[in-house]
Amino acid sequence: MVKDAYNLKASDIHIRVGHTPRFRIQGEMVRAKDQVKVTPEVFEQYLIEILSPSQRQQFSHDKELDTAIFYPGLVRCRVNCFDSLSGGAMVLRLISLKVPSIDEMGLPEVLKKIISFPQGLILVTGPTGSGKSTTLAAMIRYLNETAKKHVITIEDPIEFVHPSHRCLISQREVGLHTLEFNNALRSALREDPDVILIGEMRDRTTVNTALQAAQTGHLVLGTLHTRSAINSINRLLNLFNVDEQPAMRIQICDSLVAVVAQLLVPTVENRRTGVHEILVNTPAMRDYLLKGDDESGNQLMESDSYEGMQLLNQSIFEKVVEGRITMEEAEKVSPEPADLDRRFRMAGIDTDGSVRQFKAGKSPFSADG
Repeated sequence: MVKDAYNLKASDIHIRVGHTPRFRIQGEMVRAKDQVKVTPEVFEQYLIEILSPSQRQQFSHDKELDTAIFYPGLVRCRVNCFDSLSGGAMVLRLISLKVPSIDEMGLPEVLKKIISFPQGLILVTGPTGSGKSTTLAAMIRYLNETAKKHVITIEDPIEFVHPSHRCLISQREVGLHTLEFNNALRSALREDPDVILIGEMRDRTTVNTALQAAQTGHLVLGTLHTRSAINSINRLLNLFNVDEQPAMRIQICDSLVAVVAQLLVPTVENRRTGVHEILVNTPAMRDYLLKGDDESGNQLMESDSYEGMQLLNQSIFEKVVEGRITMEEAEKVSPEPADLDRRFRMAGIDTDGSVRQFKAGKSPFSADG
């Protein structure tokens, strides 16, 4: 089943007692062919294949479990097991064994500059399934090819496996190499790191430790589930009490290197491509963030392309002009469809007319549209 999903370029496999397995392909749930409904007995066999005896005992006790499994020569899978109304269930996220590069993924060039900073906090944000882990993996790969540093990752679970090339890379999995995420994070500060990848900024303890690391000469990479760059700052602040927020705002603004917000959008080739909003913490941006002036911050992101900044709508607009995505898909994912329409009109494009004139699944800018 995993091989079938991999060959179909599925991102996830959904298995549930009483249901036929489904694959997520191009963001949509598709029933797996040549598969039958999963019985409790079959599901138990899957658990035996994937989990160790201690993990099966833990799943029975906690009713949910996160882990990972490796299929040599094929793929790694991030696995979440859980109980549901119909019975046991699991979701497998397929992760390529090959760590992608920034260039292969067509990510913005500014990411190479951002990951090369000696210290500070980098946030990669976006909803679940938007490719945050893949973007972080590509940034770590670039560092591994260009710098001589010690990189520590604390993951739950480990997704991409990074061999040490120019960098020494230490990957730790919660539950396997450490019992507590926050203990591993505190311990990392004593392990002579240059770069610490901590995954989700899940609570105030994580944020405080990450800021401490960023302020004491380390580069820290974290993720959030926000859809825009500036909202990420507000999300971090909301983890703290109102009376603590002014002091935390100063700490965050002093430590921040950049925020990369991203979404995945279906392309005209039936694949998916990333669109990115990028905030670089220049002196001018820092002043706006300190004042909480989100409007001026967004205006600076739109105008300061020299520093590599851009708004999400700028990135979406460029993908349409390149013929990568349709205008329909662009408007679905745009945070401000009216602003996107304005950009099309300013470029001399009648969005309503274009949508009517061009076939579904074609960009108005593609050669055969």
